[in-house]
Amino acid sequence: MSSASPWQDWHGTGLVVGCGGIGQALLQELGRIAPGLQLVGASRQDWRLPGDPLWREVEFLPLDLTDDSSLSVLAASLENHPPLRLVINTAGLLHGPLLQPEKRLSQVNRQALELSFAVNAFAPLLLAQAIESLFSPTDPFHFASLSARVGSIGDNQLGGWYAYRAAKAAQNQMLRTLALEWARRKPKGCVSLLHPGTTATGLSAPFQAGVPPDRLFSPERAAQQLLDVLAVLEPQQTGQFWAWDGQQIAW
Repeated sequence: MSSASPWQDWHGTGLVVGCGGIGQALLQELGRIAPGLQLVGASRQDWRLPGDPLWREVEFLPLDLTDDSSLSVLAASLENHPPLRLVINTAGLLHGPLLQPEKRLSQVNRQALELSFAVNAFAPLLLAQAIESLFSPTDPFHFASLSARVGSIGDNQLGGWYAYRAAKAAQNQMLRTLALEWARRKPKGCVSLLHPGTTATGLSAPFQAGVPPDRLFSPERAAQQLLDVLAVLEPQQTGQFWAWDGQQIAW
């Protein structure tokens, strides 16, 4: 991002939720380009290494997005911070011991569907609900959450991945609806769904084999691209679904 980026003039609190590969890279990049933001990283575990100067200016707050009481504690912890100006939710779940992307209908099960929806669909909206009162009442702000192109209904040409596709599509609908409400009540806000592209993180690790090298992004590159997209968005563009290159994605 160029030195002319508007991030250098932003002041307040910047919150990144989910501090895996992309989340950590976002915090690092924001520390470089947005010195006026007080940075907070919220996740299940503290990822910072003791004594590592890289994280000296980043505060850690514990957060379990599937636990309402944890969301309440996060909101209470942020009440003494400057108003929120930037929130980016990077938390997502594609695979794990109880969840694998389905190749056919026979592989769909209720527990996996519920788990995927809890993290990929419900959590971003409940996060917004918990921190709604903490946004700046006088300055523009961003609330963004990572979605995925596979969550686009219009772009679905391959099928499969029932739980993940459906949960991301549900997130898109929920945050689109939130954007319409906030456009009336918080007109300085911009709500965005962001597709980061295939990024070399644990989430995509089992599925990277067929990705062309020039389309497999490092977390650092993904973070820079996402912040470039957000930097040019204005409140009038709230409630849209954007790819890493700034192109709008069909719902």
